[in-house]
Amino acid sequence: MSDRSADGEHPDDILAAMMAAPQQLFSQFMPGGEANGPAVGDLAQWGQVAQRMQALWQEFQREQAAAAQGKLPMLFADPGNFAGIMQGWLKALPLTQPEAQKRFWEESLELWQGVLGQYGIGPKAGEAGSDGPKLPRKDRRFADPKWRSQPFYALVHQTYLLLAEQVLAMADTVETGDLAQREQLKFAARTLVDMLSPAHFPLTNPLVVEKTLASRGENLVKGMEHLLADLKGGQLTHVDPQAFKVGENIATTPGKVVHETPLYQLVQYSPTTESVLEVPLVIFPPWINRFYILDLSPEKSFIRWAVEQGLTVFVVSWKSADESMKDLVWDDYIRAQIDAIDQVRNRLGVKSVHTIGYCVAGTTLAATLAVLARRGEADKVKSATFFTAQVDFSEAGELKVFIDDQQLDALEKLSAQTGYLDGRYMAFTFNLLRGNDLIWNYVVKNYLLGEDYPAFDLLHWNGDVTNLPARWHMDYLKDLYRDNKLVTPDALSADGTPIDLTRIKTPAYIQAGREDHIAPVSSVWKIMEHLGGDKTFLLAGSGHIAGVVNPPSAKKYQYWTNPEAAGSLAEFIAGASETPGSWWPHWIGWIRARDQAEVPAKGKRVPGGSGDPVIEDAPGRYVKSR
Repeated sequence: MSDRSADGEHPDDILAAMMAAPQQLFSQFMPGGEANGPAVGDLAQWGQVAQRMQALWQEFQREQAAAAQGKLPMLFADPGNFAGIMQGWLKALPLTQPEAQKRFWEESLELWQGVLGQYGIGPKAGEAGSDGPKLPRKDRRFADPKWRSQPFYALVHQTYLLLAEQVLAMADTVETGDLAQREQLKFAARTLVDMLSPAHFPLTNPLVVEKTLASRGENLVKGMEHLLADLKGGQLTHVDPQAFKVGENIATTPGKVVHETPLYQLVQYSPTTESVLEVPLVIFPPWINRFYILDLSPEKSFIRWAVEQGLTVFVVSWKSADESMKDLVWDDYIRAQIDAIDQVRNRLGVKSVHTIGYCVAGTTLAATLAVLARRGEADKVKSATFFTAQVDFSEAGELKVFIDDQQLDALEKLSAQTGYLDGRYMAFTFNLLRGNDLIWNYVVKNYLLGEDYPAFDLLHWNGDVTNLPARWHMDYLKDLYRDNKLVTPDALSADGTPIDLTRIKTPAYIQAGREDHIAPVSSVWKIMEHLGGDKTFLLAGSGHIAGVVNPPSAKKYQYWTNPEAAGSLAEFIAGASETPGSWWPHWIGWIRARDQAEVPAKGKRVPGGSGDPVIEDAPGRYVKSR
């Protein structure tokens, strides 16, 4: 049977046309042109580049052998054997079926002929438009015109996108008999096709080829330096490591540490208004991250903005886990939240406080409120605000692909010796959920193009990891993510008190991010179904971080509200009205509606004043501990 197509074009002819393009591109940069070949000086330069890269690698290997007896660098470690598990998932894809292979070959041939025709090659040759070739598939990873400048690169990335479509379509149609396994398969397929992008390989990325030739290989040397530094540090670097210093140019809102335990520091911020609301605010940030996500630059700081609105603001700064915290469990974090609430009440002589729980700390806050309600102490909390928090994990999104018995057992063994999980593993997991944006984009920029690191405060925070107490972390994953016990009344308890979320009558403000991939809006909405009392739901534009950290001065995004009672998320959305900009002003209006009373900003409302001993300046040393 002939391989020649119906139009008379043989696959070898197509491949020949593809391969001509990179040769032409290389010849443009060679001194003396293609006919004369490279000059002797250039050959010497390339030889030096190769020697320098080899020397860097050999030095790294010597350091690793001396420091870790040849252990695998953490950057490449796989604590949950995810690669092996993913391989098992992918076996379900019908990639070897003759029908699938035949379909891919036929569609590929049609694609190649159509693309080459845009360059005047083959039986479908025609003239490209004034804007260049019109390629059938678009993807922002290949938006640079260089991906269309030569038929070789056009065919490479268009063929890749065709293959990606087919693999993802297969994953979407495979019947596993188990919804969780099906989601795991889809995630594995997407991770695979993302990894195999031609942008990630030097010879199939025209930007890397051009940069390599123009810099005569210096980008590869710099990229090797970046890679080896990341291997030594154990995680991918997103920003200039020297660009930000906590307490110097981020986390700079003035305040004092006014209370401290082995688990947390309590930071109180200095007022900037003559009077303040009588009811103070206590913020519980995620214990899996540094609290200063809410206090980045002054322009982005939610904490600074809240102080300017006349709130007395306290923030809990959780300590990054070490071996001394190996026995901590959920009870300890709930006790810590209650202790912080009581510390603020006693310090300022007030009956109650407003509270905020962000992400996993919002989950813990809900449990804390349930404990207080069961004990008859619900009046200690005037209101509760939940930033992208979940209590019902039945629709908890892509993180659940990591929550099966095999992966949990591997994680448990990993942290058994030290009693805590190294935060770099958790950071890699979250980055993997957005691999193109948080992993592969930087592989290309840092390692292949050898670009200088940018200075971006949010990404600095993203890489500033915290360690997690092993017992607490495993209980959280098993009891909440896997078994969803928190929404079953009295299935869990804390500090000897059963937890029943339906007992919570505290007014609640529930914020979700429309594009949140960590706490999907459908999952956050479920808080509305489990808490009693007055509840206000707000849907913010963007995702888990930008949807929260969106100051009014930025004039970005939007939010949706619906004053009518909605029985479901779909009903809320159907009747919601959109407001441009930040939702923060809406929230402070809601806070003031709970209690308008104000008091002078003096005495212990000003931390560290006369007769008020404090521990240290904000942001405190816990947030700086590693």
